[in-house]
Amino acid sequence: MEEQSNEALWYVVHTYSGYENKVATDLQTMVENRRLQDLICDIKVPTEMVPEIKDGKERMVEHKLFPGYVLVKMVMNDDTWYVVRNTRGCTGFVGPASKPVPLSAEEVEKMGVEKAAPLTVDFKVGDTVQITAGPLEGFMGLVEGIDTESFKVKLKVNMFGRETPAEVDIAQVELP
Repeated sequence: MEEQSNEALWYVVHTYSGYENKVATDLQTMVENRRLQDLICDIKVPTEMVPEIKDGKERMVEHKLFPGYVLVKMVMNDDTWYVVRNTRGCTGFVGPASKPVPLSAEEVEKMGVEKAAPLTVDFKVGDTVQITAGPLEGFMGLVEGIDTESFKVKLKVNMFGRETPAEVDIAQVELP
């Protein structure tokens, strides 16, 4: 396998069904024992909570979003490939002819593995911005906070002669 870049990317690892958590735990232990935290940065078994009715009672149960798969954020090289590949319960990487193919940024975001921060916002706290969409479209607001994790902007909007706090999507505001 040829040497790849030093950038940590998300790879999909195929596991025996039902072994996802075991593979994730074993791999995490191996990473710690071999001090590979710089190369294998994150290991996830994406889950969601869904209601399930059992014996007439509804309760929330954790369901795996991708049964049989574990997501690993890693710098791909011969050593890291070997460590992951030889984890008990792991059957290999997803990719043609066992050549691991990293997930694209779009796939990572769609799968909810990592929230991608917006590349740049051209306004800052203290700027006055124009609201371009949503129920407050057309209003001007004073930026009080920018949350790149949730893609929200906290504004003070002057409505009916009063300052009103509002929160809108980053995509709904721009510099006038």
